[in-house]
Amino acid sequence: MIAVAVQSTPIDAAVAVAPLTAERSDVGAVVTFTGFVRDDNGLTALTLEHYPAMTECALATIAAQAAARWPLSGGVIVHRVGRMVPGEAIVLVAVASSHRSAAFQAAEFLMDWLKTKAPFWKAEERAGGVTWVAAKASDDTAADRWNDRRGESVFELRPAV
Repeated sequence: MIAVAVQSTPIDAAVAVAPLTAERSDVGAVVTFTGFVRDDNGLTALTLEHYPAMTECALATIAAQAAARWPLSGGVIVHRVGRMVPGEAIVLVAVASSHRSAAFQAAEFLMDWLKTKAPFWKAEERAGGVTWVAAKASDDTAADRWNDRRGESVFELRPAV
């Protein structure tokens, strides 16, 4: 199971990751990824907005699909919302598995799909004002590698069971 949390408070990676190996001897690898706000082109802040029910459903769906694709012992997705400044963590993805290959692949899948399938709206704040961030074609290209062999998306937004 991959736990999902959306929060406005800072991410504590140690606290989030600790349950993945607590009282377990079958975990051979834990792969973590933390994304941070970058100071690109004078960025002073990044604000993420979301519709909670929609976001929680999408993240649970993405998590369930990763768990169905790879033999994972567990995982966690923690995503920030609200206003953040450069240097603050936006997202944490951590997955545990018996073998590193599954953990690395699942972590990459989760990040690729979070970037393209999770309903967050980003506003960048600079000295000149605030602008909304458009989706990037490069993110779509990265996520496309996880689609089925016919190139069709296997992502379907529905409540996780």
